[in-house]
Amino acid sequence: MAQAVFQSSYLSRSDFSKNSSKSSIIFGSQLRSPTMEKTQLRTLDSVKTKSTVRLKAVMESPGLTQEVVENEPKVGGVTNEAANHFKELKHRFLGFKKDKYLSNLERYQQLSEAQYPKFMVIACADSRVCPSSVLGFQPGEAFVVRNVANLVPPHENGPTETNAALEFAVNSLEVENILVVGHSCCGGIKALMSLQDEVISSSFIRSWVVVGSPAKSKTKAAASNLNFDQQCKHCEKESINRSLMNLLSYPWIEERVVRGKLSIHGGYYDFIDCTFEKWTLDYKGTTMHGDSECSIKNREFWT
Repeated sequence: MAQAVFQSSYLSRSDFSKNSSKSSIIFGSQLRSPTMEKTQLRTLDSVKTKSTVRLKAVMESPGLTQEVVENEPKVGGVTNEAANHFKELKHRFLGFKKDKYLSNLERYQQLSEAQYPKFMVIACADSRVCPSSVLGFQPGEAFVVRNVANLVPPHENGPTETNAALEFAVNSLEVENILVVGHSCCGGIKALMSLQDEVISSSFIRSWVVVGSPAKSKTKAAASNLNFDQQCKHCEKESINRSLMNLLSYPWIEERVVRGKLSIHGGYYDFIDCTFEKWTLDYKGTTMHGDSECSIKNREFWT
């Protein structure tokens, strides 16, 4: 297909004249013949003439203009609704500028030169669990990446936006903490737990959440007696631990953890009763593989 396109690019003018009565198909479209070109030009001239007449009518008849504009079809009030949303965003932004930016101008000027966050946060894309709102991170304190179900793919899976952010945060910003935050009622985990292994799908969601398949398998083995919702809650936490272990598959992360330069933490936000559970991965340098247990320490419950 590409070859055909390149060849047609080098057709001489004589070649074109010889084949003017024929049609060539490129990517499903036909090349127009000179007759078609003339017809199109006449149509365009007609459009231009009508546009000129309409413009003249607009200039001479303000009342007519208003009527025409008002009679133009509207798409279910979507435009007005969107405008209202952005009015609200504008109000919030101006409030931020007045109450926070201008009140801390020196701090924001420092941030314009460089950032030195202590945390790298991997959180879910769910609109209900913004880590800056829940944990109170201020600008410059946390380098954040959010994805469906707050998953960390293993190193061998290849490049994603998540491990690109990890590489920058660990190797360039040299963060001291990586925090993976999961949450209650996670739609991504529910999608993972609902997957049928034999079903072949082109879904982007399926292709992503299968990263958490080991957590799903472990949940099915440990909580088979629970109902589906309870299994999902179990998997929400299990997938966090799996992501913590996947972090160690990145050599530059494992090396800094062993040296004591980097700590890896898990967090679980239950927004039903507004509680937060936090724990730290206890890793001394023994490589974890397969179904190895995740050893944790410093577990805390914030209620």
